Amino acid sequence: MNNSFDGKWEKRWHPLREEWIVYSAHRNNRPWHGAGMVAPRTSPEYDSTCYLCPRNARISGSVNPDYKGVYIFNNDHPVVGMTAPEIRMMSNELYRKESALGIAKVVCYDPRHNITLSQMKSEKVAQVFTAFQREMIEFEKNPAIKSVLIFENKGEAVGVSNPHPHCQIYATDFSFKIVEQQTKIAEEHQRTTGENIFEKIIQQEKADSCRIIAENENAIAFIPFFARYAYEVMIFPKGNHQSLITLSPTELTDLTSVFQQVIRRFDMNFEMDFPYVMSVMQAPIDGNEYKQFRMHLWLQPPYRQPGLIKYLAGPEIGAGNFMADTMPEEKAAELRKIDLSKYDLER
Repeated sequence: MNNSFDGKWEKRWHPLREEWIVYSAHRNNRPWHGAGMVAPRTSPEYDSTCYLCPRNARISGSVNPDYKGVYIFNNDHPVVGMTAPEIRMMSNELYRKESALGIAKVVCYDPRHNITLSQMKSEKVAQVFTAFQREMIEFEKNPAIKSVLIFENKGEAVGVSNPHPHCQIYATDFSFKIVEQQTKIAEEHQRTTGENIFEKIIQQEKADSCRIIAENENAIAFIPFFARYAYEVMIFPKGNHQSLITLSPTELTDLTSVFQQVIRRFDMNFEMDFPYVMSVMQAPIDGNEYKQFRMHLWLQPPYRQPGLIKYLAGPEIGAGNFMADTMPEEKAAELRKIDLSKYDLER
């Protein structure tokens, strides 16, 4: 038996997806001739050609106000809308179609074109998350809205269409697939064990401790034991919350603080504005109770090491099982050793 592969080559069960993740970290240094690091660009504080900067006209012809803080508007090219074309419903045993109803919004974090959430002052990031919470409170009052996804695509490596610091909100008349999947798994886990699966995951991560990236009184962040992406991070409020709506101001501030600590570690580890996809995972707001779900932030960065993006290929796209090139414990150790006191780009 070759012990040189211990802790490098194994499969782990993903309890929230009910599938195997295969880890083969011994392959991470294999020869690579594909695409490399996307070179960062230097941007001005104001860009006259940017559709999201203050005072500029957007593609719709609407002009942005001279905003000073968080600015939210309805997306000019919405994926869903309350005025979406009326579709004659079709439903048979296999095929169905309906109107794409919902609300799509854009959230500009800051008027400055050349800043990110990791670089902003902590109180300004807290204002962004408070704005998220206000939006959720309004969506909950709307009987047409059943589920809400708040997400940020940061960086060219994940295909962001505009570098101005922003995210999007999709409020829909259907529930999002992964939330639906996690909810069903959590409910089944409760039925069979009498326990909450999210609480058990947090307890296990705290017991292992080696994958925890940041923690304070009311929030915790870790690279989970079953991470698929190298620097994938889950961030949970410690309280029992199904959505952002019920977080107290202190809990929201602590959640924001832990989130910012994580993304600053990303930046410092790679010495760049580190790209990621951030999703705010929340239970549906359709009037039903989802007591077994726990809201969380989910960060999925594309890089597995500097210059190397994790591309999805045959096993992931064709077969549905992830093949990871790194071990969660090793990547967590990288981020844990970062000295955040040396982060000096807060603006």
